[in-house]
Amino acid sequence: MTKDEIIAMLKEAGVLLEGHFLLTSGRHSDKYMQCAKIFQDAKYSVPLCAELVEQYKNDAIDVVIGPAIGAISMSYEVGKQLGVRNIFAERENGVMTLRRGFTIEPGQRVLIVEDVVTTGGSVKEVMELVEKCGGKIVGIGSIVDRTGGKIDFGVPYRSAFSMDITSYEADKCPICKTGMPLVKPGSRAVK
Repeated sequence: MTKDEIIAMLKEAGVLLEGHFLLTSGRHSDKYMQCAKIFQDAKYSVPLCAELVEQYKNDAIDVVIGPAIGAISMSYEVGKQLGVRNIFAERENGVMTLRRGFTIEPGQRVLIVEDVVTTGGSVKEVMELVEKCGGKIVGIGSIVDRTGGKIDFGVPYRSAFSMDITSYEADKCPICKTGMPLVKPGSRAVK
């Protein structure tokens, strides 16, 4: 798909929101990518995950993992398209961990996926978990790269769509100065 086709799909799916948003990272932005909406309809999720799978199809991968909650469906779809096992990591007492009988064996080749990357915090936590288990990280994949390609995980990072969306530290946010209410997507205003 072309970049314009992906943008049209994201708009049709209601993924791109505009306003004043509190991101998971604690930063503020005038745009928010509600990537969870991609996974409510296979007409969006299957082709967008296929864009990512196309970029990793020649790599030897044993397992796909993503952080809960955002990447559970994505991990499943990417793993299905690659024909490999998929699992997810979740926080327990504030630490990313494997539960529910999920395992990564030493030497297994792992692709880490995330729906949207802004600061890469959750991805870095999953990377630490994979390395602790002895897995070998083949790469990182996301549907949306909000950094415009500026983030470096130290392993190959590929996305279906890359867009540089500005975000601000809370105390330096120019949108706050306008008085526009701060919204945490999916919840009521928090300011």
